[in-house]
Amino acid sequence: MSAAEFKGKKGLRRLWNALGYSRDGLIAAWRNEAAFREEILLAAIAIPLAFYLGKTGVERALMVGSIILILIVEILNSAVEAVVDKASPEKSELAKRAKDMGSAAVLLSLASAAAIWACLLWP
Repeated sequence: MSAAEFKGKKGLRRLWNALGYSRDGLIAAWRNEAAFREEILLAAIAIPLAFYLGKTGVERALMVGSIILILIVEILNSAVEAVVDKASPEKSELAKRAKDMGSAAVLLSLASAAAIWACLLWP
């Protein structure tokens, strides 16, 4: 299928296709990324805990949102790694830099979530 065929979809058909691509991305992350599976386990524990421990809707939203952000950043990091591996299978300083930056983004999202939870739970 050409790029034009993907762009030509409109309305509900485009939305339906987009949902399918998103589902495929989640499945690919689950199947191919151990870190994503570990973070899903974290989310499965932390999200219900956030609803239990959060005192207000805003606190719950911050706690849940920080966990969801970890998953988002992990998926983006995995996407960067996949593209780098495809584009540059040999070792390269630029490839290493891209992968290291993606990893740093995941680390920062984890640190951010930890800080948010700490600020809300230990005022």
